[in-house]
Amino acid sequence: MCNKLIKLATPLFLSVVLCICTWAQNGSSSALPFDIGTSVQPLRSLQDDDLQVLLDRCIQSNSKWNKMVSSKRMSVGIVDLSDPEAVRYARVNGNEMMYAASLPKIAILLAVVDALEKQEIEETEAVQRDLKLMISKSDNQASTRMIDLVGYEKIESVLTDPRYELYDEEYGGGLWVGKRYAAQGRRYPDPIKGLSHAASVSQVCRFYYLLAFGKLVSPARSKQMLDILVDPALNHKFVNTLDRTAPRAKLFRKSGSWRSYHSDSILVWGPQRQYILACLVEDEDGERTLRQLAYAVDEIMKH
Repeated sequence: MCNKLIKLATPLFLSVVLCICTWAQNGSSSALPFDIGTSVQPLRSLQDDDLQVLLDRCIQSNSKWNKMVSSKRMSVGIVDLSDPEAVRYARVNGNEMMYAASLPKIAILLAVVDALEKQEIEETEAVQRDLKLMISKSDNQASTRMIDLVGYEKIESVLTDPRYELYDEEYGGGLWVGKRYAAQGRRYPDPIKGLSHAASVSQVCRFYYLLAFGKLVSPARSKQMLDILVDPALNHKFVNTLDRTAPRAKLFRKSGSWRSYHSDSILVWGPQRQYILACLVEDEDGERTLRQLAYAVDEIMKH
């Protein structure tokens, strides 16, 4: 069909047809970040009743999930990106900040890239290598080097920047990094719960939402971060499921685990599905929960 459209298209519309065909055939990451103008709506203003019903039914279909949500030991956020002009958002316990282990390394990524853009630090091969190791393999030594490079105060200033508001006390906090991923070093706990590595699904979804629209630092820097997040090296949790249910999709991802705390976040970009999923859970069997949730949500989102 795409070949027929291209043959019939006038030169005026040829580039548009090619763009549509590329989207339909590939769900290519080259389409990211979106470019729809100078601003995007706040994610919380895009809450969608229909998507919320689907998410609520998904949670209620599993008695264990339902109990964990009720006790605030599980939170989930979904963003439907299939129509960038009509983004839809749903969440349960969206503003409930929890310990999130390595997931907040996305906050370190943003702070370092912001510092690179402002020429506060030098953009070396070593920095680029550490950023990739920190995200793709969740390397703790690389993460600690990046924290030491920019400092806690820089990370906080970026997270609370009015352009991003990824940590907002009026909405339960959000993303926070206040400890090196090492045994030694001072703590810089968050102001609300005193957590060292924290997240809420609303702010994690907001991170990927702003990233998808090129609003983190700049479109070029957003693309740089997408390239770092894509093709994760760790095949567990969401990735373990989506590698099977959506093998042609590009996966942009960061997860975390420590003791009974398990978390995952992902931007899924492929044929039949373009969405963001984030989940935080406190449960000994959290790995299984995240795999099962990824399957259930993908069944919803691929349609």
